[in-house]
Amino acid sequence: MGILSGNPKENPLHYGEIYDVWQFSMAAKGCVSMYTTLKAHAGDRDLQKMLEHGIEQAKLEIEECDKILIDNGITPSPALAVKPDAKLEDIPIGARFTDMEIAPMLSADLAAGLVICSQVMGKSIREDVNALFAKYHATKAANALKMLRLSKEKGWLIPPPLQIQRPEPVHA
Repeated sequence: MGILSGNPKENPLHYGEIYDVWQFSMAAKGCVSMYTTLKAHAGDRDLQKMLEHGIEQAKLEIEECDKILIDNGITPSPALAVKPDAKLEDIPIGARFTDMEIAPMLSADLAAGLVICSQVMGKSIREDVNALFAKYHATKAANALKMLRLSKEKGWLIPPPLQIQRPEPVHA
């Protein structure tokens, strides 16, 4: 048997894995806070459902990452204060985020999450950590696709300049 063989959960985490899991948990705690706030601003029911799903996913990520840290003797990042419930009608119109502003924020957050999950997977030597972040990556990819479809359907997507006519290829 080679080094770090056997049950991956019995192998030590390397410092990069510790930092990545700790930071990912901290970011997920921030997502719960941010998505809760954005949900209060969202007027569209489908967008609210996407944010609710994001909150539940972030809570799962917190639970699973903090368990890895605790099982390895590492103190997880502190929990953030729970946001109070708010109603859209209570937020002044000039202070509200619109659905068209919230949708790209959520899409950008999912895209960033995909990159982070890929980086953790690339650095990880513990198979259980790698598999966990592969699961998060797949979930974020599926949610990003749902968000893209929702943004197109609702008219929230502002595409970059599109190449309508392509130039004729020049043959030398």
